[in-house]
Amino acid sequence: MSDVVQIYTDGACKGNPGAGGYGVVLIAGARKRELSGGFRKTTNNRMELLACIEGLRSLKRPCNVVLTSDSKYVVNAMQQGWAKKWRSRGWMLSPSKSAKNPDLWAQLLDLCEKHKVEFTWVKGHSNHPENERCDELAVAASAGQDLPDDEGFENTALPEGDLFSL
Repeated sequence: MSDVVQIYTDGACKGNPGAGGYGVVLIAGARKRELSGGFRKTTNNRMELLACIEGLRSLKRPCNVVLTSDSKYVVNAMQQGWAKKWRSRGWMLSPSKSAKNPDLWAQLLDLCEKHKVEFTWVKGHSNHPENERCDELAVAASAGQDLPDDEGFENTALPEGDLFSL
């Protein structure tokens, strides 16, 4: 794992939930790559997570990664070990409250086992060039035509008690 890759990420959503997108800028030495995608109905937090996932997923071999995001939701959950704790509790924040987005947290945690990832936070809309570019990519992706479903958001199975009103 000698390669060092800088990954910058951002998510955007028009309404929350609403049409959303993610943007990623990857930099390794002199090489630079951009990724983006959008969904017709999702949330901002899901797009922040998906940006991280897609950036890490695009790496062809295990790497040392510095992942920079303006999402405190993502950065704090990874730096503080909250996401690992949620997984160890069966995706529960507390005995009576479920963690949101377990499908994406599981993917991110799995990718972080493959790569050595350091999460860093940057204030959004603070003229950080890569973060601003990620925002542009995410907003443009959210405005796309014929966006696919975010199946993890739209098709979440309802608990049995929520299927019928009595």
